[in-house]
Formats: sequence, C-alpha cells, structure tokens
Amino acid sequence: MSQARKTTNLAEMNTSRRPLRVAVIGAEGHVGSTICEALPSHHEVIKVGRNSGDVNADISERSSIEAMYEEIGKVDAVVLAAGAVHFSPIEQFPEDKFLFNLKHKAMGQINCVLAGLDYVNDGGSFTLTSGILDRDPVPMASGAAAANGAIGGFVKSAAIEMPRGTRINVVSTGLQDISVERYGSVFPGHAPVSSERVAYAYLKCIEGSITGELVTVD
Repeated sequence: MSQARKTTNLAEMNTSRRPLRVAVIGAEGHVGSTICEALPSHHEVIKVGRNSGDVNADISERSSIEAMYEEIGKVDAVVLAAGAVHFSPIEQFPEDKFLFNLKHKAMGQINCVLAGLDYVNDGGSFTLTSGILDRDPVPMASGAAAANGAIGGFVKSAAIEMPRGTRINVVSTGLQDISVERYGSVFPGHAPVSSERVAYAYLKCIEGSITGELVTVD
C-alpha cells in the first residue's frame, strides 16, 4: 500500500471531530503535504505557500504575514511547516547565514503566532515545526539546530500566556520517509520516520487538547 494511501485512510478515519478552518503554511512541502492529506475532509484547509497554494506569503517578512492573515480571515488552527535553513561548517559559518536561519526558520514561525493571535478563534491552536537536529545533530547543521531550539523554547514559554484558551505546540520530526531521496545524504545513519507517524503527530496537536508540548517523531 502506498504512503499516500495510508495518509488518506488516516484522514478518512478521523471524521468525528467538529469541522475546523485550518491554515497550513508551507502546504506544498513534504511535511506540509503530509499534513494536508491527513486532515479529515470535513475540515476546510487553506494552503499557504511562498509561490503556491490558495494564499501566498513570505514568512520571513512580518508585513507579508500580516497581509496573509487579512486575506485568510479567522481560522481555528494555524500549522507552520515552512522555514528555510542554511547548512555550513561551524568554522565557516558566517553571521549573516546564521541570522538567516534564525529569521527564516525561527522568527518566521514566531511572527506567524504573534501576528495571528487575533485571527485564531477562541480555543484554537498554533502548531509549529522544528526538527531533530537540536536533539540528534549532524555536521554543518548548527544553524538549523539553533533555530529548532529557539522554536521549542518559544512554544514552551508562550503556552502559559496564550489568550482565550488558544493552544500552541511544536512538532519535531526526524527525516521523513518521502524526503530520503532529497535529503538522505544530510542525515547519515538516521532511520527515516513514516509519513503516517508524522501525520498523527500533527493531528494530535490540531485536533487534540495538548498545549506547550514538544511532540517528537523519531
């Protein structure tokens, strides 16, 4: 059975929850597409991408994020599966590239929360995405690891003061099976994780009740 079919079955199984309006930012990427396929069909999914999807936004720019929310309007959940990172040996890691990682991966997602607080309905949720590199590092990934750690710290702290019952969590996954061909060489010795397990992690955050949690998929 194909992986795509597995995630479709997962979506078909999850039909008991109330309908949600969900914005998935980075919807066309490997993680984003897994999330979209897993969400039950009775949810309304707004796909956001830098150059694709229903709405376009560059999350490295606060003004673009604000324009995105104005176009989308009120939602029940915002899922972040976007954020570029630069890899470089630590001895040759220029400050501007390190800051690039923090701006695009960490601050991009954080700004989506800060700018989106008034656009998420009462009891809604934000689900951010970090990754395994701050827990199980690989060479040349110190910048990505720093961004991942910043996201995790922000989520844990922000959770205690989110307004109106809003929840916030972060999913940290290992190398996803559908990403092996493209990124496998960057993760030597890392066993791929199934897209089905990745999907469950995001559904737990979107449809569940947890908040302030780092949900790992190793």
